[in-house]
Amino acid sequence: MIRVLYFAALADQAGRHEEWLTPEPSDTAQQLYERLAQQRGLRLSRRQLRVAINEQFADWSDVLRAGDQVAFLPPMSGG
Repeated sequence: MIRVLYFAALADQAGRHEEWLTPEPSDTAQQLYERLAQQRGLRLSRRQLRVAINEQFADWSDVLRAGDQVAFLPPMSGG
């Protein structure tokens, strides 16, 4: 299984901050996000996000493995 983390607007859209999933064999971060976007109604495009795998910024083409933690990070603003 992998742990998926959602932040800010994505957490609101997904209706949760995290979930545990079983990835498809050879799933990439991009494939996972596209599937979750359809299932959860996520409206931010991949171009608007950063992806981190195991607390390191990653490429969308990186293959996911059991035990990974995947975070989808929308733009943040502070103040």
